[in-house]
Order: sequence, then C-alpha cells, then structure tokens
Amino acid sequence: MIKKLTTHGNSMALVIEKAILDLLHITPKTSLEISTDGKNIVISPIHGNGHVKAYKSALEKVNNKHGKTLKALA
Repeated sequence: MIKKLTTHGNSMALVIEKAILDLLHITPKTSLEISTDGKNIVISPIHGNGHVKAYKSALEKVNNKHGKTLKALA
C-alpha cells in the first residue's frame, strides 16, 4: 500500500485505514511507539501496562531534559 502524508495544522499526518487499525486492535486511545532505523519509520501499538509505564517514564525524561525547548517550539 502506498500512502502520502496530508497536512494537519503545522504538521503532517498519515491516515491509516480502519481495516488495518482493527487488525492491530488500535483505537483512538491506543498509545503508539514511533521509531526509526534511519531509513524506515516503524509504528507499533503499545498494549499492556508494562509498555505504558515505560512510555510514560521515557516521556517524563524527555520533558525534563527538553521541556523548555518543546514549549518554545509549540
């Protein structure tokens, strides 16, 4: 499947079809992990409390280190 990004405010968005979201059990409340190997973007749903805890911990670290910069960019 070939997709193109769409403009969403000052950002770009990727629209994912419902069939794929249903297959992966992704809902609007599902957290997604976005990573890269330098050439590809990998988007993975985070299911279960262990991943949520790790995600929140990582987010807190980023906010502590780069919070002022992120607010300035917003």
